[in-house]
Amino acid sequence: MATIKDVANLAGVAVSTASYALNNSPRVSQETKEKVLAAAKQLNYQPNGIARDLKLSKTNTIGLILSDLSGPFYSELIKGVQDITIANGYDLIAISSLGGKNSTAVKFLKEKRADGIIILAHNIDNNLIISAAREDMPIVLLDRPLKAKYVLNIQVDNEGGAYKAVEHLIALGHRKIAYLSGPNNSYDNLKRFAGYKKALEDSGIAFSNQWVYQGNFTKEGGYHAGKLMLLQNYIPEAIFAANDEMAIGVIEAFKEADILIGEDVALVGFDDIQLSEYVTPALTTVRQPMKEMGVIAAQQVFQALNGNFSTEAILLETKLIIRDSCGAKKVKL
Repeated sequence: MATIKDVANLAGVAVSTASYALNNSPRVSQETKEKVLAAAKQLNYQPNGIARDLKLSKTNTIGLILSDLSGPFYSELIKGVQDITIANGYDLIAISSLGGKNSTAVKFLKEKRADGIIILAHNIDNNLIISAAREDMPIVLLDRPLKAKYVLNIQVDNEGGAYKAVEHLIALGHRKIAYLSGPNNSYDNLKRFAGYKKALEDSGIAFSNQWVYQGNFTKEGGYHAGKLMLLQNYIPEAIFAANDEMAIGVIEAFKEADILIGEDVALVGFDDIQLSEYVTPALTTVRQPMKEMGVIAAQQVFQALNGNFSTEAILLETKLIIRDSCGAKKVKL
């Protein structure tokens, strides 16, 4: 397939001149335009229509890049973003960053295929974000601090939320409290882990690595972590899972061993996904305002596109939702 460089070489002009000619720019003469167009026709050159249009006009599209489009976590966030994009007459494209450097999300960022982009994906490189962000394509980065031109930041108080969860378990009298971890390169996980350790420290409870298990933010990961606890015969008094999906996996693993969450072991999750209210026992969890985050992120994009670019990071609060999985509903903190 011919490239614009091939067209330029055949026409005997610079690549930039070929680009101007193909886009009918007044910067080049009619004679040069005809020469470049003839070369393009001879080579059957097909320009990237999306990329070309982006340089010339708006797309009326907002991109939303997420770590994974499956699972229950992102639905409220997507709805929040969608409500604002529709209200502004824009389309929304949601893209997964699965595949890392080879993902569709990375290609989307490099080709700048939207008027604004919202990112909640820990595997998108900071340098790529910095190079992609521009005045006419601002980027809102969720739950990852990054100071750069045309990049806005919205974060949830992950550390404070985790602190509340562990504080609740300690108030119930638990001392052997396990931490079920998400990916080690996740900013959310690092902040929740910090909140877990701080709550232990403030209560005079020594932190021990033996109580840290990896669950990778998935239900399957939580299930396998629960099975590992059982195999080691090292059951904690309580577990703080860094997200609800892992917590639900633990419930399943322990149920198979006739260990009752809420009676034998206390459990707190994080996120308050819709399913957490309906599992048995209903899951005590930390609610983060996912829909509100989506709404605010989309509003930030449109404000930036209108020239009102805020450099102040936004921090959203969390709330502890007490249900049945800790065995006691009423504890004053």
